[in-house]
Order: sequence, then C-alpha cells, then structure tokens
Amino acid sequence: MDNINSNFIYLDYNATTPVDERVLNEMLPFFRTGYANPSGSHLFSLTIQDAMDQASENIADRLSTLPQNIIFTSGATESINLVLKGLQFSPKKHIVSISTEHKAVLESCTFMERLGFEVSFLKVDHQGMLDLRLLKESIREDTLLICTMLVNNETGIILPIKQICEIAHQSHALVLCDATQAVGKMNISLQHVDVDFMAFSAHKFYGPKGIGGLYTASRVKEQVIPQIHGGGQQQGWRSGTVNTTGIIGMAAALRIALEDLEVDQHHIKQLRDHFESELLTIPDTFINGSTSHRLFNTTNICFKGVLSDQLITRLGTISVSSGSACSAVTSRPSHVLKAMGLSDLDALSSIRFSLGRFTREAEISQTIMRVKQLVEKLRT
Repeated sequence: MDNINSNFIYLDYNATTPVDERVLNEMLPFFRTGYANPSGSHLFSLTIQDAMDQASENIADRLSTLPQNIIFTSGATESINLVLKGLQFSPKKHIVSISTEHKAVLESCTFMERLGFEVSFLKVDHQGMLDLRLLKESIREDTLLICTMLVNNETGIILPIKQICEIAHQSHALVLCDATQAVGKMNISLQHVDVDFMAFSAHKFYGPKGIGGLYTASRVKEQVIPQIHGGGQQQGWRSGTVNTTGIIGMAAALRIALEDLEVDQHHIKQLRDHFESELLTIPDTFINGSTSHRLFNTTNICFKGVLSDQLITRLGTISVSSGSACSAVTSRPSHVLKAMGLSDLDALSSIRFSLGRFTREAEISQTIMRVKQLVEKLRT
C-alpha cells in the first residue's frame, strides 16, 4: 500500500491533499499510546485533554482568535450545515448566497427554503467575481445571513470578504464564510476579516480527513442552536467524543502550512504559471475566471471541443478533475462555470488543475505533453 500512488501524477489538490509526513508523526502517538478519552476525569484523560487544549490554542492563535470560538466538526460541510440549520428559529427569514458557492452551502440553503426561508442566489460576472452593488441591493430588513466563499474551489477565484462583511454588517446581517480552500493557503486573521462564522477542513492543507472547524464570533454564539446533542462536549455546541487525533493533526498541519506558506506559494505558483502558459498554446483554449484575483495553485482551463470526462479518462494515472470532488459523480456541466456564463459545451470541456506542495517539475512537464497529445487526438 505504501507505493499505491507511485505511478500517479496528482493534480487534484483542491479535492484533497496527502497528509504531510510531519503531521502524521505528530498524530501517531495519539493512536498508539495517547488514546484516552479526553472527557474522562482520571489523570490519563486529563493528560490527553491538556494536549488537545494546546492544539486548540495553536489553531486559534494562527487564525487570530480564541480557542472558545472554534468548534471542531467532521469538516466544512458539517460546519456549514451547523450554522445554517442552527439559525432556523431566527425571526429573520431571508438568506443571501452566491450562485458559485459549494454544494454544501447551496443544498443547505435549499433545505432552509423548505423551512420557510427565502434565499436570494446572486449572479457573478464572467470572471467569477461578485458585484458588491448587487449584494448591497439584495440585502433587506429581514436578511439574516450572507453566505460567501473566500476562495472558489473550482476556479481559485478570491472574493473580497472584508468588503462583503462591511456591507453585511452595515445592514445588521451575519456572514458565513466558507474558507475551505483558503485556510492553510492564505494568512487569515479573524481580527482583520470580520466574519461571524467561518468553516474549514484539515484535509485541504495536508491534514487528516474527517476533522474540520467552525469559527463562531462571540457576539453571535447564542443565536445558533446546536444540532448534535448528547454529553455536552465542546461547550454543548457539538456533543460526542472529540476526534483527538484529528485535532492534533489539524493543529500540526496548520502550523506547518503557515510556516511553509511563502516557500510553497513561490514553488507552486511558478509551476502553475508555466503549466498554464504551455497549455494555453493549444488553439481554442482559455482560462475560466479572473487571473488577477486567484489563488496561486489553481487553474481551470477550457479545451473547446474536447469533453472533459473523455480527457480525464484518457489521462489515466494523471489525476485531475472537471469540478468539485463532491459533484464528480454527475456528468452535468459545472454550476460554477455555468454561473460565469459558459455554455453547457464549454463547461463540459473544462478541467480544473490544482497543484500542491508535493508537485514536481517533471510531473508538470509530463502532464503538459500528455494533455497536448490527447487534445489533438480527441479533436481529430
């Protein structure tokens, strides 16, 4: 199993990342010897609780907040559901979302519509950017919440979260930020970015799967109703035995990601830019979305006249995707690209390439050559 990926070139880092060896090494003792339930009252449990408390402080410090403002969940999808469904008893019944949000947000908003809420799904321009005037005009007296990504998972587009928060708070609306693709890839200070809620997942920044977090500002904590009841863990916010090894792993992954951020950004962006420029020499090929407001590791490219599912299949051991990993089971065009104005055919001809810490130049060269060969062949 150690060599399971030795024959693969992995360019799907926005779907998930491998666990960094340094992260794994910090987690292993809590599988092997530090296995006590931290909720217990004996000395073994208290020792594990101390380690978990330290990990919580480390995560909070790196996000410029307090440990009591972080709830540990199974990942960003659960965090998003916790906020939206936890606000269902609010007297305000209007939610604003963006048409390019992740399915976790869009489907949760659809569920809220069944509970009697009205949801406004805002359009974006062809670059994937939100018109802030449209946002301002969409907010009403009964607007409860604005749902917005920080970084789009399919295009890497970065939205102006600080301005969005300012507009929302001027009208006394709350902001839920899906920062799944941003945490660990950007420096985020929650003192500077004044969101009310922020969701994130460890497996997007070289941590383990099955652990994530929800930041909740102190001023709004009492407005959200817990969704999982039981032993009252995590201040009653999310009952159940906590994922100790996951929390330890997430703290290590975030620390390493931010310590290595400058080196990773330089390495990955250089590879991405070279990769992109080479693929754009293919005729009838273009980038989807803004290139000036974009994360350093992502490029989404349309190869006109070539169906992405055929290209992905023929790439074989080169791992790429046609959109969100959560939507890969369908053959429908990406809702993100459709919202940006692409035709069905162009959306179905687009590939997301997302690079990461372990991407190497030789892998990029091999992928460039293979994609060029296949696009020519498939068009013929």
